[in-house]
Amino acid sequence: ERNGEASPAAAMSPPSLCSAPPRAGPPPPPLLRPRRPAAFSVRASRAAAPSVSDDLVLRIAEQLEDSAPSSPLLAPLRSASALSLLTTPWPTRRSNEAFRFTDISYLRSLPISTPARTPGLAPPPPSSDLESHVLFSDGRLVAAAGAHVSALADMPPGHARDRAAAAIAASARFSHRDIFYDFNAVGASDVAVVHVPEGAKMAGDPVHIMFAYSGSDGASSLMMSNPRVLVIAEKGAEVAIVEEHFGVGEEDGGCYWANPVVDIIVEEGARVVHSYVQRQSSAAAHTKWTTVQQNTSSKYEFVEVSTGARLNRHNLHIQQLGPETETDLSTFHLTSQNKQIHDLHSRLILDHPRGFSRQLHKLIACGTGNGIFDGNIQVNRYARQTDAGQQTKCLLLSPKAVVNVKPNLQIIADDVKCTHGAAISGELDPNELFYFQARGVDANTATDALLFSFGAQVINRIPFKAIEKKALAQLKELLAVSRQNN
Repeated sequence: ERNGEASPAAAMSPPSLCSAPPRAGPPPPPLLRPRRPAAFSVRASRAAAPSVSDDLVLRIAEQLEDSAPSSPLLAPLRSASALSLLTTPWPTRRSNEAFRFTDISYLRSLPISTPARTPGLAPPPPSSDLESHVLFSDGRLVAAAGAHVSALADMPPGHARDRAAAAIAASARFSHRDIFYDFNAVGASDVAVVHVPEGAKMAGDPVHIMFAYSGSDGASSLMMSNPRVLVIAEKGAEVAIVEEHFGVGEEDGGCYWANPVVDIIVEEGARVVHSYVQRQSSAAAHTKWTTVQQNTSSKYEFVEVSTGARLNRHNLHIQQLGPETETDLSTFHLTSQNKQIHDLHSRLILDHPRGFSRQLHKLIACGTGNGIFDGNIQVNRYARQTDAGQQTKCLLLSPKAVVNVKPNLQIIADDVKCTHGAAISGELDPNELFYFQARGVDANTATDALLFSFGAQVINRIPFKAIEKKALAQLKELLAVSRQNN
């Protein structure tokens, strides 16, 4: 055992991969086996990083590296992440402040597997009614259709391909990366690219990105998927993105580990409307990264609804790279299952004058659920006349439910308007309940209506009626089940 957590399963990889090098004889095998071209190997980097922090991290990285061929355009990103993983320990609550309230130790106790190289083993996911759509099946990109939507490997030479390649190469220098970001970079076989050219308007015709996952029943192993998406909205362009993550197959989808990354670049004067719905199976692990780069006078609008997965961790990283930039974030999490963990770590960096941001996070924790919110807003020296606001509202519906809220507003600039607030309550407002009861509505019905409206405030901000309607129906169903269990 290590750090009080179960040691990795022996079936993960042969133990000789991480054994000490011999004193004499031929050189030892590289830490990440060179079954890829040299660009993807860390053989040449062993002198710079001679020690391995965690055997399990290495073994997972080896499996991901060997799981499928990838586009040569991913080489810079894969190389940087492979090198990073050589000295990255598995995060624990004691050793890593970012995981202080998030226990991911159960992931260490299960054998990790990777999807088949040929997609199609999973039950067929529902099709999209939208013309522009992308489909991932267990992390493999199987469909990319519509205007300005393509797989990276299929992009013809030209401006769009060059722009995507440059963005991916820049991702290799991302300084806020963590172990999940690096796992995705090593394991992603392709990238779905949504490239909206200068001046194009696609906000009324959203791109529907579907992520379907399947896994083993009974939580005997975790199949790890690493889908990756890149969205580029060039100068003056407008685009709407709808993400859906869901389990398919036996009952509600089985046991698996989804580890997606979505990178978004919003150029000068562009606008991106981003809706994200996560309804994974109850036994799944879902660790997601979303990175956003906003340039001058750009707008980014984000709505998140997360209700599924045993472990749900979302790292949301946004940086304003120019003046007069607007960011609007609305998120809702529901922990309706016992021992369910929902964690949102957001970081918004404002570096330029006259930036504007609003963030609303809402959470309902039921049973023995655990909700975590770590929201960081950083207003740097030159971000004068910035207007930034953050608000968190949490409801605990059970004495055993836990909520940890950590708002963090760092202000270095002068002449700014910044506010934040956090409200955590163990009961609904009695005045609101009385309002219903005074009109002949019984207490249970009034409670259901107030809880539903608490989450609907965020869900109603989804600008696409079909997705909004589906999310509202699921919220109503989960709240009903939670009431019966509690």
